[in-house]
Amino acid sequence: MIDAEGFRPNVGIILCNEERRLFWGKRIGQDAWQFPQGGIDENESPEEAMYRELEEEVGLKHNQVEVLGSTQDWLRYRLPKRYIRRHCNPVCVGQKQRWFLLKVLCEESDFCLDQTSSPEFDHWRWVKYWYPVDKVVYFKRNVYEQALNELAPFLFTDKAEKTSIACSYDERKPVSRRVRLYR
Repeated sequence: MIDAEGFRPNVGIILCNEERRLFWGKRIGQDAWQFPQGGIDENESPEEAMYRELEEEVGLKHNQVEVLGSTQDWLRYRLPKRYIRRHCNPVCVGQKQRWFLLKVLCEESDFCLDQTSSPEFDHWRWVKYWYPVDKVVYFKRNVYEQALNELAPFLFTDKAEKTSIACSYDERKPVSRRVRLYR
């Protein structure tokens, strides 16, 4: 299911624990880490897709999480040209995603990464809130930053916490420096 602009509808899932650390999954057989995500099937709502993907990729059910919030609109990223399958019809140029922030209500031992015959992840860990923005594959970074910015108020509720998370984000941002070469 690809829209008229070439974007595949998708959901992104950000799981947090009591310490407000985020689930960070290692893609099976790769050295690539990301949040759980997956496509939205025809006649499936984003929320229905989120629960289906949550169970498929992490092994958690509806009653083992609490939805804290979701992004208001679709967040889009384009695939690099080398990943676009031009022979497919319609051509998919990227993904548009609705992101959900979920609080885990169960034990870590309830997580099951091999719920399906083709698992997404082979390892996971808890990470600090802004860690994923710098670590995810480069073409997803803007969407991760947008999602985390929009969802932060659901997790960090009082003014001091919001200031703290904003400060840690500002400290995390690299300083851009231009170097000019003269010959």
